[in-house]
Amino acid sequence: MSFLRTVLNDSRIIHPPGFYIIGFETFPYISIYIIFLAFVYVVTLVFNILLIYIIARDHNLHTPKFMAVVSLAVIDVFLSTSIIPSMIKTFLFKDNFVPFNLCLLQMYMYSTAISLESYALAVLAYDRLIAICFPLRQNLFNTLPIMSCIVGLTWVYNLGRVAYSTAIMTRLSFCNSVRVFSYFCDYAPVFRLACNDYTLQWSMASTSSMMNLMGPFTFIVLSYGSILVTVFRMKSVGSRMKALATCIEHLILVAVFYIPIFSICLIGLYLHLIDPDQRVLSLSLASCIPPCINPIVYSWKTKDIKTRALALVYRMKTGP
Repeated sequence: MSFLRTVLNDSRIIHPPGFYIIGFETFPYISIYIIFLAFVYVVTLVFNILLIYIIARDHNLHTPKFMAVVSLAVIDVFLSTSIIPSMIKTFLFKDNFVPFNLCLLQMYMYSTAISLESYALAVLAYDRLIAICFPLRQNLFNTLPIMSCIVGLTWVYNLGRVAYSTAIMTRLSFCNSVRVFSYFCDYAPVFRLACNDYTLQWSMASTSSMMNLMGPFTFIVLSYGSILVTVFRMKSVGSRMKALATCIEHLILVAVFYIPIFSICLIGLYLHLIDPDQRVLSLSLASCIPPCINPIVYSWKTKDIKTRALALVYRMKTGP
């Protein structure tokens, strides 16, 4: 195999033509699993695009909450598109070679999307926090321009941070194996193949994981702690139930996103009980399923969205 050589700080850096994705080596039903993911991808695209369309067309839904929901829907499409099509190519059509630059692009897209997903859930927690704990100050702390700024800042921060973490991968030299044991060009499995020092990349991956998963999750937990305190101070049971009911869809999304990721990481880190193929399978499900479930939960649990979605379906059926 020929390698591309560049010079960086008087050191020879070897970049291979590409990498070979070799996950699911012992998984017997990989074709069925990938076909299932292809179905999940279609459902993800249809429901998220429908959700974006409904909110964009209805001016009554142009509120801070649904601004955050639209951002989450865009991220869901972004996240699914960054991995599922490549998994179909790799494991269904048996073409597991990924060119070097395309590998970095996929790494960038996935890392950005998974970080944005975490921050989007924190933004939705902020919306619930203001609505329940500070209802008289919503026009001060949670307006459409403020929510647009918050969403915009999370996008700018994550796009910039991941751009740096991806760019420093070009400082690594790959002179031995180019076989990536994962389901896509994942950051850590790739930098571990380097034959020079990858301390900077390891530090970036560790720091980013803590900041972009634990940071938003901690904010969500603190937000709901404040919400519970406020709710239990309400005198009316009806008011308590009404306030908590507005949080159900968001809590479902938080559970679907964080529980699988934390479970896999904790079991793998402390118990070392996860088979490598089982870990790859679990992580791929944790990345692919939430973007599919998110729009369904919001469409089903949010009355405004559900009513308009049903009206749209009815017009399509009865239209000329």
